[in-house]
Amino acid sequence: MITLDNAKQTLSQPSLANCPYVFIVFIYELVVKQSEEEIQIIIEHWIRALSIKLGWIHDFNKLVAEYTTNFFIFEAFLASSKLLKTFTGHNGLVYSIDYSTFDGGQFIYSGSHDNTICVWDVETNSRIQVFNGHSEPVYSVKFSPYHYHNHRRHVICSSSSDQTIRFWYIKDNKQFQIFENNFGWVGDIEFSPFNGGRYLCSGYGNSKINLSDVETSKSLHVLNGHLGSILCVNFSPLQSNNNASNESNSIGIIGGNGYTICSGSLDKTIRIWDIETAKQLSVFEGHGSFVNSVKYGSNELINTILSGSADKSVRLWDIRSGQQIQVFNGHTNSINSVEYSPFLVKNKEIDISSNVLCSGSFDNTIRFWDARSDKNELHVIKGAVEKDDGIYALKFLQLKNKEKKSKSDNGGISLCYSSYNGLIHIWG
Repeated sequence: MITLDNAKQTLSQPSLANCPYVFIVFIYELVVKQSEEEIQIIIEHWIRALSIKLGWIHDFNKLVAEYTTNFFIFEAFLASSKLLKTFTGHNGLVYSIDYSTFDGGQFIYSGSHDNTICVWDVETNSRIQVFNGHSEPVYSVKFSPYHYHNHRRHVICSSSSDQTIRFWYIKDNKQFQIFENNFGWVGDIEFSPFNGGRYLCSGYGNSKINLSDVETSKSLHVLNGHLGSILCVNFSPLQSNNNASNESNSIGIIGGNGYTICSGSLDKTIRIWDIETAKQLSVFEGHGSFVNSVKYGSNELINTILSGSADKSVRLWDIRSGQQIQVFNGHTNSINSVEYSPFLVKNKEIDISSNVLCSGSFDNTIRFWDARSDKNELHVIKGAVEKDDGIYALKFLQLKNKEKKSKSDNGGISLCYSSYNGLIHIWG
């Protein structure tokens, strides 16, 4: 166990005294084994000592604080979390939520069964825009990174069962672009993590997936293979590409080499697709009903996919082997959304830190799971019985806290979630 005494001894070692990176490694070991008070005492000692030995690097103390918070955050979250805000205004199920910051503000976007898209100011807890162009329910909303990075415009993209994808200027309350199709209703949409978000992936009611160029409004690829409607899509983070045939074309036609798309469907399967060739790479079978949500992992979980299904289970899959790693049971109704949380938790069985997964369900609960253990959930957040009546979308946010941070501060990480009855909440 790391104590103040052996921390001082460790600090006196030449390797640590001359290498901030080694210091960070010790911080990692520290945060998974100590209480909050012990951590604070040891860090303060190290900061004082290192500032004398090295001459303190500008803002390095902020880096240390952020790094340690990232590994301590789940326990802090459990200790201090509560319902912070509720946004009211939708008149039906909120299918989708997204979040962005600009001009010093923090904003949430939502799409609902009431056919509208709303923009909410987090700080004032108010609705600042409503977009009414869709004629049927809005299934997905995303803030457009392409328009922000390339044109400095604040734009929302939305999809609907009216068979359209629409683009809206937030400040002008104006629709300026529309994608129409013959594929049926449009479900989930996702902007590419490469080329500044220029490409848009969308899933359709006729079992097809489309990859479009936002700049030219043209369809680039149509992905065929699913045997049922597409309920969810997700872009991977950048992954290593071991295919020798691509060595001469390391960038690819649209810059998508090293990235893939995964999709979930009414056909109960999850499929992975190559972005450049539009070929299906893998099929994951195991869910007993519709796959409502899929997400790629990142960092140490970069080779995994997390899924949630109407069969009430959450499952973790290994992309390389094509096998299921874990199945998490506990929900009593359909699972609508899954997320990799930014939290780590100490797994006592194997004495190592473990990633925390999260799921939301029509059983009106949000549950947290240890990625390394298929035992009972770590924690449950219950929605209000009459006010929520079921959880749908989830989104982790790092809110700006203008108030002085307390000892129980969790780094500003909060969880935003939507409900069947049209409410949007922030818990943190």
